[in-house]
Amino acid sequence: MEKLFAMTQKELSIYDLVLKVQEKRFTQLKASELLNVSERHFRRLLKAYREEGPAGLISKKRGKPSNNRLPEKIHQRTIALVKKKYSDFGPTLAREKLLEHHHIKISAETLRKWMLKADIWHEKRRKKLVIHQSRSRRSHEGELIQVDGSPHDWFEGRASSCSLLGYVDDATSKIKYLKFVPSESTDSYFRAFIEYLHLHGKPKSFYTDRLNVFRINNDKAGYRKAGLTQVGRALKELGIELICANSPQAKGRIERLFSTLQDRLVKELRLKNICSIEKANAFLPKFIEKYNAQFGVPAKEIEDLHEKISSESIINAFKYKEERTLSKNLELSFCGRILQIKTEDATWAMRKSKVEVVEDLEGKIAIHFQGKELECKELLMKDHQGRVLNKKEVNARVFPLKGKGSASNF
Repeated sequence: MEKLFAMTQKELSIYDLVLKVQEKRFTQLKASELLNVSERHFRRLLKAYREEGPAGLISKKRGKPSNNRLPEKIHQRTIALVKKKYSDFGPTLAREKLLEHHHIKISAETLRKWMLKADIWHEKRRKKLVIHQSRSRRSHEGELIQVDGSPHDWFEGRASSCSLLGYVDDATSKIKYLKFVPSESTDSYFRAFIEYLHLHGKPKSFYTDRLNVFRINNDKAGYRKAGLTQVGRALKELGIELICANSPQAKGRIERLFSTLQDRLVKELRLKNICSIEKANAFLPKFIEKYNAQFGVPAKEIEDLHEKISSESIINAFKYKEERTLSKNLELSFCGRILQIKTEDATWAMRKSKVEVVEDLEGKIAIHFQGKELECKELLMKDHQGRVLNKKEVNARVFPLKGKGSASNF
């Protein structure tokens, strides 16, 4: 009964030339040149064929473990650590943690194979290919900063629900700023923009989604006649362009960032046993530094387009500002409050006048008229029923996360 031999393409080529030399159709010199081996080595192959037949041309290493394989002790220890501490980590992140915390140095591909064999990791299905029009990176750092927020179970039930606000540079993919906040609200973004501008300076533009914190469609009183939200007005006062994307794919850089953070950052918080927004925010600068060193790319141009800006300008811009009309009694309504101008003289000219009501982030209210600040007093507080909240504020209030909850799926 004839034997069957499994050969590689290279071994088949050797077998074919050996047969031709046996039949004296090729010389040994010509065959060795075609195989790109020495004539002496070809004579070894010819001798092996004459003694063992086709089996002599098959590599003796096949089916045997590699001489460069890692010791079995390391294999067993690695799998035990992964099962105990990193069972839901991907091979790449698990490899980083094994090197960082346990000084085990292996390749991500080796670890992936070990995890597959141990049934810790499973092959991911390939996503259906969707082609989107690509957009080149901006040339300078600070030319375009992508901004977004992500409600997610960041603490895996160890703390109350929250959102993560993220700012990533389009030119370098570096994280410029991260902050955990209770929800994506105007107040949260006001504080985040203030901290960003103090930290980095003024960029040329911010690129956001169409959340109603950034953009509105209905014309209302005051600044909103121009289609500006409070955040949009503040950025316009500072000379920063605000661009709203038409789709998530348009700002794919920060969408992919949050996809990465929902894997890596969640696990980092778990390893550090961080269970509060305050401790998480204190940890973020160290995480950002490490992330940028690993994943940041150099910009095409060296110049950073962030500009210096005074602290006073920043604070003055990020205040709530609304236009109101004074009544005959010099009164106005603002956020459920009735405010009255304090004056000893009868000021008929002010009746029915337009004034600007300014409220800072601490709740202090000022009324401006023709460039001057007017004294006022609060008469009463209304029971402000039916206050309009944006969708993400409602999400955080009505459906708080309790463990792995539904806020991110609302």
